[in-house]
Amino acid sequence: MTDVRPSSAHSVPEVSAAHTATASGVLHTLFRSDQGGHEQVVLCQDSASGLKAVIALHNTALGPALGGTRFHPYASEDEAVLDALNLSRGMSYKNALAGLDHGGGKAVIIGDPEAIKTEELLLAYGRFVSSLGGRYVTACDVGTYVADMDVVARTNRWTTGRSPENGGAGDSSVLTAYGVFQGMRAAAQHQWGDPSLRGRKVGIAGVGKVGRHLVEHLLEDGAEVVITDVRSESVDRILANHPEVRAAADTEALIRMEGLDVYAPCALGGALNDHSVPVLTAKVVCGAANNQLAHPGAEKDLADRGILYAPDYVVNAGGVIQVADELHGFDFDRCRMKAGKIFDTTLSIFARAKEDGIPPAAAADRLAELRMAEARSA
Repeated sequence: MTDVRPSSAHSVPEVSAAHTATASGVLHTLFRSDQGGHEQVVLCQDSASGLKAVIALHNTALGPALGGTRFHPYASEDEAVLDALNLSRGMSYKNALAGLDHGGGKAVIIGDPEAIKTEELLLAYGRFVSSLGGRYVTACDVGTYVADMDVVARTNRWTTGRSPENGGAGDSSVLTAYGVFQGMRAAAQHQWGDPSLRGRKVGIAGVGKVGRHLVEHLLEDGAEVVITDVRSESVDRILANHPEVRAAADTEALIRMEGLDVYAPCALGGALNDHSVPVLTAKVVCGAANNQLAHPGAEKDLADRGILYAPDYVVNAGGVIQVADELHGFDFDRCRMKAGKIFDTTLSIFARAKEDGIPPAAAADRLAELRMAEARSA
C-alpha cells in the first residue's frame, strides 16, 4: 500500500494507506486470518470536489478485483471502511462461484449522493481507480447508476456498467433476474425433485428492477405468483400487466401466507432474521437481495425448520457476470449462457451441503475458497 501525491490539481488525488484507519475493529476486520485478509485498502480524499472514499481489494488470486461503487451517507469513516471490507470480501466469493476470472473488490463513497454527487467528484473518484493500474475494476452499486459510470470512465479505463451509448451493457437487472430464476429452479430440483416451478406458489418481496423480471420468468414457467413492495406503484404496474398475479398486504402477510412454497426476498438485506424465520411458511428461500441473512445463525434456524436457503451471492450473480463480460465486448447471449450455469452451481452447493452436513452458505464458501486457493497456488 503506497502513498500517491499529486503534483498538480489535475493529477491523481492523494491515496493514503489503510493503516491510517486507527479503529481497532476496522483493523481487526482488515487482517483477519480466517478471512484470508485484505490485500490492499486505500483511503481517498479530494478536497476540491469533496470526495471521501474507500477502495478495498480483498483477493486478486483469480484476477483483477471487480466490484461496484456504493455511495452512502455513512455515520462515520470507520463505518465506511468496515462496509468496504465486508462488501469486497463478499465480491471475492461471488466472483469465484460465478466462474469469473476476477477477484473481489469494492469502493464506497462517503456522503449523501442526493446532496454531494457532482461530475467533479465522480471524475476525481475515477482518477483514484486509475491510480490502481487495473487492480480494481469498478461498476454500479447502491447510490450509483449507469450514467455515473459513464462519467467515472472518462478518467480511467477500468470502469464497467456503462450505458450502451458509451460502449457498455446498460441495466443488469435482466440477467440478475434470470440467474435468480435458475437458482430457484435448482432449489426446486433439490427440494421436490423437479426443476419446474409450475404449480408452486412463489412470494416475491420487492418487485423493482430485478423483481419485476423475476415475475415474468415465473409466470412463463407456470408458477402462482404473489407480490409485495413498499412502493404501491411497483405493485400496481405488475398487476396492470398481469391480472393473474396476487398482491399481499405487506411482507409480513407474505411470509405467513398459507401454502407458500418459495419466498424470494428481492429488496433490502437482512430479510431472514429472528422475526421472519420462525413464521416463514415457505420451504425454499431464493431471492435477489444481497445479505439476506441478518446474522450467521439465521441459516441454521432455517435448516432446523427444514427450509432450503439458496445463498444470495450465488444466485444473484447475473449482474456481475454482465459487467465482467462488458470488459471484453458485451454479448447478451454469451452472458445469458453463463448466467444459466447458476443452476448447476447452486445444485452442486446443495449436494455438497448435504454430503458434509453443513448449511448451503457454508458449502458455498468452501467451494469459493477452494477455487481461490487453487488459483493462488497455481
